[in-house]
Amino acid sequence: MFRLEKIFQQNDLLFINTLIFLKSFIIFLSVYIFSILEFNSIFDLSKIHIYTKSNYYYFSFYFSICYFLSSFIINTKKTKYESDFVSFLFNDILPLFSAILICILIFSIFNIDFKIDINILALLVLILLNLFLGKLFFKYLYDRLINKNIIQRNILLVGSAESIKKILGEQKDKINIYKCCFIYIDSEQDLIKIRQEIKIPVFTQNTDVRSMLEYHALGQIWILDDQDSNLVDYYLKYVIKFSVDILIIKFNTDLKLVSTNLINKKYQYINYEISKFHGTSLFIKILLDKILSLIFLILLSPLIIMSMILIYIEDGSPIFFTQDRTGWDGRRFKIYKLRSLKKIQFDKTQQVEKDDKRFLKIGKIIRRLSIDELPQFFNVLNGDMSIVGPRPHMVEHDIQYSKIFKSFLKRHKTSPGLTGWAQVCGHRGATPTPDHMKRRMDADLWYMNNWSIWLDIYIIFKTFYIIFAKPGR
Repeated sequence: MFRLEKIFQQNDLLFINTLIFLKSFIIFLSVYIFSILEFNSIFDLSKIHIYTKSNYYYFSFYFSICYFLSSFIINTKKTKYESDFVSFLFNDILPLFSAILICILIFSIFNIDFKIDINILALLVLILLNLFLGKLFFKYLYDRLINKNIIQRNILLVGSAESIKKILGEQKDKINIYKCCFIYIDSEQDLIKIRQEIKIPVFTQNTDVRSMLEYHALGQIWILDDQDSNLVDYYLKYVIKFSVDILIIKFNTDLKLVSTNLINKKYQYINYEISKFHGTSLFIKILLDKILSLIFLILLSPLIIMSMILIYIEDGSPIFFTQDRTGWDGRRFKIYKLRSLKKIQFDKTQQVEKDDKRFLKIGKIIRRLSIDELPQFFNVLNGDMSIVGPRPHMVEHDIQYSKIFKSFLKRHKTSPGLTGWAQVCGHRGATPTPDHMKRRMDADLWYMNNWSIWLDIYIIFKTFYIIFAKPGR
């Protein structure tokens, strides 16, 4: 799983920036094709030497680069992908003519030889046609990603029955999917009536919110602010401890319509509590996860296979240990480890200690060198985990410590990791007391509030240092 829905959780910047690059390539390709077809046949398209000797060779590079820069500057503040004709004129055609003017200026200043004739108009028509066809394809692709529930935002609406019915009755952005709603209500009769009027699942203050978030795979909570501050404060206190992003939607009439922070092109919103893990940076993190996981699995496969053989010789099968853990937004997944404990009956919720009597002989070694964790690279490839992130705990421990620490579940605002800031800061291994867990939780929350790709790279290198220089730490 590529977690595309998380990349698009806050905005469409990755999609917009990718389109800028692809449209620049379309322009380059259009000039390349035209440079050959101007005096040759379609069968000569593979003859690059015709292109390099043509009038358009240098022009193709300058024009594509100028278009890319112009398009990037014009679209720099856009956070939502738009596909209507007006946006096509502004986002595609305006950068095109800006690029033409810039190229003319550059060619004039530097005396670059470029022949201008009637054929330039034909080239321009070809570019316009290809950009328009590209627009139709990109719109189809974006709509398909939404319709297939690949980049959708699964939303829990929180507010009064009137405000929820209002927002459900209005036109919405396609990417927003209203999965369920939460209403504070005292009367059972009123609840029955509201459930008949609202066509999505309705939950109340008696609902286990954690189970609801997990079951509906929710990624955002919208608190509908209809100017009842006491009720908004109540809703915030009720949902603030959970790992899902929280937005406050303003239901007033004094709107700044030029604002980029608009829901459904109508309501302003405030990012009350938002995960930093989204957009282009998250996309890069995911790509690094996949690439590094494949590299590590290939390089470390002899070590994994040897450990598997030794485990089987000492204690038979199963060789792997699996257990339910909590992932992003509280979604459960099966974690994979090499088995380091004996096949005896014991409480699986009991944490493993340094001199645990349940250890296999080989188990002590693979545990000390963290070899037992290597199969989790398959969890990373599957999209359940990341190489760097908060370590996933047993579901039972998540439930236990979430009752002690209000911010504990916020650790689930990103994918859990093989290693993390807490581990390289000395909070590795068992957490026998709530104080140990609090120190780990605080380190995890610091990481999530200060995350960057460079911090991930630093943690990866420091993890190797700890494993080899201070094994078992």
